[in-house]
Amino acid sequence: MKRQIVIAGNWKMHKTNSEAMQLANQVRIKTMDITKTQIVICPPFTALAPVYEVIGDSRIHLGAQNMFWEKEGAFTGEISAGMIKSTGADYVIIGHSERRQYFGESDETVNKKVKAALENGLKPIVCVGETLEEREANITLKVVSRQIRGAFADLSAEQMKKVIVAYEPVWAIGTGKTATPEQAQQVHQEIRQLLTEMFGSEIGEKMVIQYGGSVKPANAESLLSQPDIDGALVGGACLKADSFSDIIHIAEKLQ
Repeated sequence: MKRQIVIAGNWKMHKTNSEAMQLANQVRIKTMDITKTQIVICPPFTALAPVYEVIGDSRIHLGAQNMFWEKEGAFTGEISAGMIKSTGADYVIIGHSERRQYFGESDETVNKKVKAALENGLKPIVCVGETLEEREANITLKVVSRQIRGAFADLSAEQMKKVIVAYEPVWAIGTGKTATPEQAQQVHQEIRQLLTEMFGSEIGEKMVIQYGGSVKPANAESLLSQPDIDGALVGGACLKADSFSDIIHIAEKLQ
């Protein structure tokens, strides 16, 4: 079946509010002709509300890069799902490898965040992926399976309809290295089979599974043409309106 392609831009720790509004406006202008591809941009927390002012009446969706699982409380520096929702955002990235690597996130905390996001009407983009050492040890599938089973523990098939999975090999994030289309497709296919096993064939077939890891205009078509790759979680290339727009237009052409 043909799934909608979702292209999301993870701005990471880039852009002041004025810079974020400028970039969002450029993306908005350059993608006005897009009708089939879902576009999501994920600026820093500080820029969520200002960016929504720029894109609120467009087809572009707003997402956050992280969240905490509690509704409120004495958690200095944390942001709740409700706070994110109040900015106009409807997506949130959860479990990015940089969160796991630098901030001690685990499959268990990812699971808590996914549940809290869904309870508050946010659509989680849940990241999974192996390190270079794990790939070289031939345990990619074992690692990704553990992350998926942990992230989606105790979720229903109905809840999973609102989830996106992003496969991001850690060794390809910000390194300029990209999994070959064949390598990416193999893991995407295995993820889809696992989701089918866990939640049934309808979820397995309909789940949007993005690829992330040095996606750029030069490799977007070969990746997005694979049968089980339904979009991209873009890093560096989303920080320039031209390259991000180019990727979106490639996705549009393939649908």
